Amino acid sequence: MMDLIRHSEWKDTKLTIHLISQILGKIRLEAAYQEPQWAHVMLALTPHGFTTGLLDFKDHWFEVSVDLTHSTLEVTVDSRVKTKKLADGVAVKDYFEFIFQTLEEGGVMISIFPVPQEMSLRTPLNEDTEHRTYDASLARRGFHLFQWAFAEQMKFIGPLRSRKVKPGLFWGTFDVSCLIVSNRPEPFPEDKVIEKAAFDEQFIEYGFWLGDDNVDIPTLFVLPYPFQNKDLNSPDISPPEAYYDKDLSEYFLSLETLVQKENRSSLVQQFFHSTFGVLCGELGWNNIEEVKKPLLMKKQVAKDNG
Repeated sequence: MMDLIRHSEWKDTKLTIHLISQILGKIRLEAAYQEPQWAHVMLALTPHGFTTGLLDFKDHWFEVSVDLTHSTLEVTVDSRVKTKKLADGVAVKDYFEFIFQTLEEGGVMISIFPVPQEMSLRTPLNEDTEHRTYDASLARRGFHLFQWAFAEQMKFIGPLRSRKVKPGLFWGTFDVSCLIVSNRPEPFPEDKVIEKAAFDEQFIEYGFWLGDDNVDIPTLFVLPYPFQNKDLNSPDISPPEAYYDKDLSEYFLSLETLVQKENRSSLVQQFFHSTFGVLCGELGWNNIEEVKKPLLMKKQVAKDNG
């Protein structure tokens, strides 16, 4: 059975991890080569947590990783590795200083804008002494849901013959998401820094979000762009518990619906594929048959779930 952890069960630990992910994400923002839809700022998931992945600065190679299995923060510069324990009572400011001191010692001289992005908190990360809650057990439970979502998203998007952004951790909104991009220009109507770069082509986003103070249950979502602020509830959408919110322009499927089901993966794939079909029709994407044309590859035994 899936281990469903509600936002309210671990919100303080989740917030600490979210803020640490902001530090790593902002490092990618400065050091990774730019890509459409901000794809270059996403953090990669690992078996133990998340990471900036391989980055370069002049003649140095570096990486910053969070290991939630072993509760460690790891900074690698060339052949040198330093770690710091993730522990209850250690402030976000301390993690920030450890990361940048280690980078500077290795010759990586980069700086970030320290105010959290896409969060209501405005305390700079390098000054945040308030957020210091960390429960290792809760951290692992929450992160396992991100790993589960990554696998389900890859199962759906991987075989599609389309331009795509593969699943990763968006550290602003703290969700694991992927995109199917159409190559059709669709400029964002307002001059907003994040939005005008993220929303400049038509796409459909498939994501997983851990919840907040208003929505306690983690949720799968599907977001079309351009936004569709009309009723797209349809008998073609599966499973029947899925629904469309026209004000938010999103389909939702709560994990509470799936938690005790033995065929969870099948239901998630139904949700992804059925919403893709409906939204392709709404957006006028006419190449769905070509996009879903099976790959000419042998079946993978390791991925055969029956």
